[in-house]
Amino acid sequence: MTCIACEAKPPGGAIFAGEQWIVEHTIGTLGVGTLIVKPRRHVVHVGELTDAEALELGPLLQRAERVVRELTGADQVYVCLWSHMHREPGHIHFVVQPVTKALMAEHDLYGPELQVALFRAGVEPDEDAAVAFAAAARDRW
Repeated sequence: MTCIACEAKPPGGAIFAGEQWIVEHTIGTLGVGTLIVKPRRHVVHVGELTDAEALELGPLLQRAERVVRELTGADQVYVCLWSHMHREPGHIHFVVQPVTKALMAEHDLYGPELQVALFRAGVEPDEDAAVAFAAAARDRW
């Protein structure tokens, strides 16, 4: 099976590439400013992270959240683990997604239901805007 997390070509390239983790702008329908934090190696379960990967993860998620919030002015930034592909466990990755009151009002939803609605709507973000966000995030990093 193909691993989208391993093979993705995100808009704007890597924002951060550490020894253990990579941060990129997401592909898909979660909007401009949504980042993916993924381990460099293909890992399916959080419990399978090495000690080095686990030690780097907390501060990395904290930094990614701050960068997203500062650049977007989001009211909240969702940080959640995703890992399924075609109903099978896949490469773990953390989604760092800016959420505004306007976005929640537009869909009359919040939390996981908002994310599902965004996927179902299928609206891809403007690629130029995603590339520009990735560049701004890299500069801010």
